[in-house]
This record gives sequence, C-alpha cells and structure tokens, in this order.
Amino acid sequence: MVNIIKKALAKGQKTLSEYESRLVIESAGVFVSAAELVQTREEAVRAAETMGFPVVMKGCSAELAHKTEVGMVALNINSAQDVARVFDELTGKANNLDGVLVEKMVRGNREFVIGLSRDPQFGPCVMFGLGGIFTEALKDVTFRVAPLTREDALEMIDEIKTKKLLDEFRGSPAVDRDALAKALIGVGDLGVQYDDIAEIDINPLIVCGDKPVAVDALVVLK
Repeated sequence: MVNIIKKALAKGQKTLSEYESRLVIESAGVFVSAAELVQTREEAVRAAETMGFPVVMKGCSAELAHKTEVGMVALNINSAQDVARVFDELTGKANNLDGVLVEKMVRGNREFVIGLSRDPQFGPCVMFGLGGIFTEALKDVTFRVAPLTREDALEMIDEIKTKKLLDEFRGSPAVDRDALAKALIGVGDLGVQYDDIAEIDINPLIVCGDKPVAVDALVVLK
C-alpha cells in the first residue's frame, strides 16, 4: 500500500482513485465488493460475465471524487449489450480516466458508513454510523481515537441510535460484528500507519446477508 500512496503523491494527486482506495481499505481488513478495472469494452463485458449480473459501472480516476454528481455511475446493468453501451458512454464523457470499474452489484437494505479523519489535537479518529442517504440528515455517528482495540470497535457499534438495524432485520440475519469490528480497527490502523492519509470515507457499507461490504471508498491525501 505504501507504493500506491507514494505514486499518488508523486503525481500530485489529492485523492486516490476509487480502485486505489479499494485496494488500500481491503488490505486493512475491510470486505469490498468484487470489482475489476478495465480498459476496453471487451474487458468490461468479460468482467461482468465472470462476476455475474447485475453489475455497477463507474468511471475511475483520482479526479472523480464525486462520481454520481457528474453522471459517471451506472447501476443495475443486466446484459453484455448494456455493459458495452455504458462503457462507451462513460469513456465518452471523460478522456482522463484510469479505466472503468466494473463492480458486482451488492444488494442490502441496511447501509452504514466508516470514516477516518485527523483531529488537530487527537490525531487519527475513526467514525462509524448510519450511512447512505441518511448520513448527513440524521448524523447518527460515533467516534474513537485510533488505534482501536476490539472492545473499542464493539462499543462503537453499540453506540449508534440505529444499532437495532445491525440485529436480525426484516428476515435478514444479524450483521457479523466481528467483521465490522475488524473493518473499524483496520481503518484506524491505516490512519496510524500512514501519515499521508488525511481522510477515508467508506459510504455506503452495505450489509449483504450478514457481511458488511464496502461498495464505495475514497482515500484523501494530505
């Protein structure tokens, strides 16, 4: 992961691309959805057929921190023909892409957020809370100073007001709290180990079955 960060800083990047960000958080123990960075229409179709439909497709670049707002995300793609069409649409909108990210579409009705920020006094701090569209509206989040122990992580999980969503919910099993705790600890460790990381934003973290799966990630550099 040191090489990814060093190369990005050498290029003058302010953020890692989503693909690079996913590699970084995955190395820290966060479950991420299956994804492949492709360069051609044929590679996109092959990747989608290998991982199985439906898929999500995203334009991938360190300059695309907010992809949805600029129309660089396509959801629920169900055929090879649509993959080819969307690949052409995404690459036609920007000529500075690292490639197109083809990602297995993860379904779940519970979304959370994990974040890392740097407090001027306390240093790296980990955030956990309700995610998706409700992150800003409800601000149901909790914080801890990194590094985190397993006990710290489990306490964070139990502190949010909507913690009942982590139990059995509408026929879905309770979330794997050990996996969630591992993700929180891992994100905190990234902040402690890599001083060049200013922020991490994992939103949404979708509960698929009992597993918390990151479907989007952004690492911001100092």
